[in-house]
Amino acid sequence: MNTATGFVREIELPQIHDPRGDLTFVEGGNHLPFDIARVYYLYNVPVDAERGGHAHKHLEQVVFALSGSFRIKIDDGVNTSEYWLRDPKKGLYISKLIWREMDSFSQGAVCMVLASHRYDEADYVRDHKDFMSALRMTGA
Repeated sequence: MNTATGFVREIELPQIHDPRGDLTFVEGGNHLPFDIARVYYLYNVPVDAERGGHAHKHLEQVVFALSGSFRIKIDDGVNTSEYWLRDPKKGLYISKLIWREMDSFSQGAVCMVLASHRYDEADYVRDHKDFMSALRMTGA
């Protein structure tokens, strides 16, 4: 999905196979289109819970399912799509001004997010109507 304001794409990280287990690594600015300023993760999410429900004005992020699975619903203001994350070496890059909602967490799911900026509440757009207004203001 690609629009004038933001886009979403899948990212696959390198995987090193070893009889002792697999290793995957990520380098900001190399595997990601930004330097990593913040890492956070969600866990112990109830299977019927919903997360997200917002967009960001400037922040970019890549979302991974390190364990288990969950669904991300994406809205760019024109098109909607959904992605199922379940492979720890595959992430979903979400640029700025993309609405995201996450649900259908499997039991024991762990979601890790790599973000381009430190936490800033002012960067969040938490109301979908405000998100649509922000898109109109950018000319999307």
